[in-house]
Amino acid sequence: MKSILLIGQSNMAGRGFIEDVPPIYNERINMLRNGRWQMMVEPLNFDRHVSGVGPAASFAQAWTEDHPGESIGIIACAEGGSSIDEWTMDGLLTRHAISEAKFAMETSEIVGILWHQGESDSYGGCYKTYEDKLLSLFKHLREKLNAPDIPIIIGELGHYLGEVGFGKSAVEYKQINQILSKVAHTEKNCYFVTSKGLTANPDGIHIDAISQRKFGLRYYEAFSKQTHVLDSLDIEHGWIEKEAKRELTKNERIFVQSMKFALGQLSFEEFSTNVSDINNMKNLKRDKTKE
Repeated sequence: MKSILLIGQSNMAGRGFIEDVPPIYNERINMLRNGRWQMMVEPLNFDRHVSGVGPAASFAQAWTEDHPGESIGIIACAEGGSSIDEWTMDGLLTRHAISEAKFAMETSEIVGILWHQGESDSYGGCYKTYEDKLLSLFKHLREKLNAPDIPIIIGELGHYLGEVGFGKSAVEYKQINQILSKVAHTEKNCYFVTSKGLTANPDGIHIDAISQRKFGLRYYEAFSKQTHVLDSLDIEHGWIEKEAKRELTKNERIFVQSMKFALGQLSFEEFSTNVSDINNMKNLKRDKTKE
């Protein structure tokens, strides 16, 4: 199985409102929790009780479309509100990410790192030392994971910052974006992903759910083609609606029923009937195939 490491702050973890987009269920997308690979369900980077939709789910969904029959794992290590100073070589967040990544490497091959961070460093002149700290982090990660050529995909901060809500204080986001772009364009196997056209939650700092779906597709485009993504993608338009119509597999449908039962949305009788119907439908299709 291939796997992807997620690091950065809240817009990588995800704060998009879950109810704003159709859920993504895919038995070939796994997330690492409590030392085990589990079928992905959002929020997948549960750093806070307010966690929501981030870019990873649509990234992984796009990956599975390009890799039939294969599985991908998500190693979620982003931490909301974290500054670049908390991602030092000996910092707790970096050590935790490396520990999780090494654990995941026992059962998967890490093929990429997704980075999105900088809102917490977009004021007070923090950008002046940001580049050196970011370069040190990337170098350290590659050394510790023994992956000198692993692609690192770098997301641009939202263009809406510095205006309203919590984002109003991020007045130096343009300087951070310039550094992110410079690092991506000059460092080996680093690729830049634009946030052009993405919109925010009412808080003015967090990317909304619809935009996170688009952002994930851009991250995947950069990763899969090993190129910078400097504009929106044609596939973004209608992608959410298209994926919502995808027919779920038997295991995925049972997973959804199990989740609804666990959340008290179904009685045990309803759950049992629904699972039985799903199994019978599978058997019916198998019988028709034999005819």
